[in-house]
Amino acid sequence: MDFSYTPEQESFRTELRAWLDTKKSQGAFATRDHKTLDQVVADGRRWQATLAEAGWCGIHWPKEYGGRSASLVEQIIFQEELAQSGSPQLINLLALTMVGPVIIAHGTEEQKRRYLRPILTAEQIWCQGYSEPGAGSDLAALSTRAERDGDAYLISGQKVWTSYAQYADFCILLARTDPEVPKHKGITMFIVDMRSAGIEVRPLRQMNGDSEFNEVYFEDVRVPRENIVGEEGKGWDMAVAMLMHERATLTFQRQLQSRVALKDLLEFARTWDITGRPPAADPILRQQIAQSYIDSEAMRLTALRHLTRQLRGGQPGPEGSIEKLFWSEMYQRMLWTAVGMLGPYGNLAPGDPHAPLDGRWSHLMLYSRGRTIAAGTSEIQRGIIAQRVLGMPKDR
Repeated sequence: MDFSYTPEQESFRTELRAWLDTKKSQGAFATRDHKTLDQVVADGRRWQATLAEAGWCGIHWPKEYGGRSASLVEQIIFQEELAQSGSPQLINLLALTMVGPVIIAHGTEEQKRRYLRPILTAEQIWCQGYSEPGAGSDLAALSTRAERDGDAYLISGQKVWTSYAQYADFCILLARTDPEVPKHKGITMFIVDMRSAGIEVRPLRQMNGDSEFNEVYFEDVRVPRENIVGEEGKGWDMAVAMLMHERATLTFQRQLQSRVALKDLLEFARTWDITGRPPAADPILRQQIAQSYIDSEAMRLTALRHLTRQLRGGQPGPEGSIEKLFWSEMYQRMLWTAVGMLGPYGNLAPGDPHAPLDGRWSHLMLYSRGRTIAAGTSEIQRGIIAQRVLGMPKDR
C-alpha cells in the first residue's frame, strides 16, 4: 500500500488548508457549542455557499457542472482537511455526493440545468425518500406507489428516517410504478418537489433531543413525468448507482468522524479535572483510551485499503459491511469512554450551565446509538458478511 501523495495532490492540500485557515481566522466557522437544528442548518447553508463561491464545493463533479473534475484522492484530501480544520458540516451532503452525480450521469439536460447549480450553493436542500416502515434493510419491498395520470404520476405512501425533510426543497424518491413484476423491477426514481400539495412531514424526536429524522406522508402527490431520473421501471438501477457514489467516500467520512472524536477525547482526558487528577492518569481509562486509538487506527488503514482497491479499478463490494459494522460499534465505545470520564456530569444535557463542553459528549453518545441502525443494522451487516464475504449458507 502506497501512503504517499503526488506533488500535485500535496499542492492541492496546501492550497485548501491555507484557504480554510484564512476563513477560520475570519470567523467563518460556526462555534461548536450546542445549537438548535434550525441554527445548524442555517450555518451549514451559509458555509456551503462560501465554499461554492470559492470553487471548493462538489470538487469531484465535472468542470462543466461547476466542479473541478477532481480525482478520488483529492476528494479524500478535501474531506480530511475539512474534518481537521473543524469546518462546519456540509448541509447538502446527500445531494453533493449522491443526487448530483446520479443526475450528471443519468439525468436529462433539463434536469442538469435545473438542479445542479442550486445543489452546489445549498440554495436548494435535498432529502432521500428510500426507507419505509416496512422496507428498511429490504428496500426492494417498498410499497409507495406511483400511478400514471396523463403526463404525470400520483404518488402515495410513507417514507421514514428521512433526514432534513423539514428543510428540503426536493426529495429523490423511489416508488413502485408496476406492482405486477418482481420486486426489484417496476421501481422508478422521481424528483419530488417537497412543496407539492399532499406532502406532510412529521419530525421524529430522538433521545438526544434532535429531530433531523422525519416521517413523510404522500397522498396523491402530482409529479410531472419529466421528473423521472433514468427510465421508468429502472429505479433499482438508479438506487444502486447512487449507493456506489455513496460508498466511494463513505468509508473515509466515517473514519474521519471517529478520528476527530478521538482527538477531542485525548485532549479532554488530559485537561478535565474534577477529582484532583485528569482522567488520563487513571490506568483503566488509559487502557480504554488506548483501545479507542487502536480501533481508530484500524479503521483508518481499512479506509486506505478500500481506497487503494478503488484506485486500481475495483468497485465497492460486500466487504464494506465489515467497515460499517466495525465503525458503528467502535464509535459508540469511544463515546462511552468519553462520557465515563464525566462521572455524574455525564447526565447533563446541552444547555445546562454545569455540563462540560456544553454536553457535547453526552449528546454525541446518544446520537451514536442510531449508527448501528442507519445504512443497514448491525444484524443485517453480519448477515451480509457471513453470506457474501465468508460464503456461509443462509440461515433457514
